[in-house]
Amino acid sequence: MTLPTPELHTGRLRLRPFTDADAAPLYALHSDAHVLRYWNSPPWTDPARSQRFLSVCRTMAEEGTGARLAVERGSDGAFIGWCGLIDWNPDFRSAMLCYVFDPAVWGHGYATETVRGVLGWAFDTLDLNRVQADVDTRNGASARVLEKLGFVREGTLREDCVVNGEVSDSWVYGLLRREWRLADGRP
Repeated sequence: MTLPTPELHTGRLRLRPFTDADAAPLYALHSDAHVLRYWNSPPWTDPARSQRFLSVCRTMAEEGTGARLAVERGSDGAFIGWCGLIDWNPDFRSAMLCYVFDPAVWGHGYATETVRGVLGWAFDTLDLNRVQADVDTRNGASARVLEKLGFVREGTLREDCVVNGEVSDSWVYGLLRREWRLADGRP
């Protein structure tokens, strides 16, 4: 089953399928150690890694396991990050949320706006019942984004990752369709 990657629009952003033109900004984002300090893999050191990422995006869509969207600012078309739903399970109606943004746009509400747009697609179009996200316990900013959108912290995965050589805990967050509808003001 395929999962076509949509094009979504929010007030300030365009979320769209990745193209080959995204390879350079994607590499710049994922080679920044500061950006990936809470990520579950080290910064990229080989520019070819971008092409492998883009190939995985296409494969995920073809196999129906997920969708990753490039995020660009509507005012100037600048690539500012990406957001995705991975591990999509149509039988369980669930998926895992992930996102990464350029530090130049941190604190401007772009992550919240992006995730809100993706959640609307997830619950309304894909008919998901649950979206989950894992966050490094040291990443308070990401935890705040999720909580602002109604995610509930459901538990802690103790020492589940080694991030940049450091053992790290993760918080597990979940958002159910009925909670999203209430947060979104729908019955």
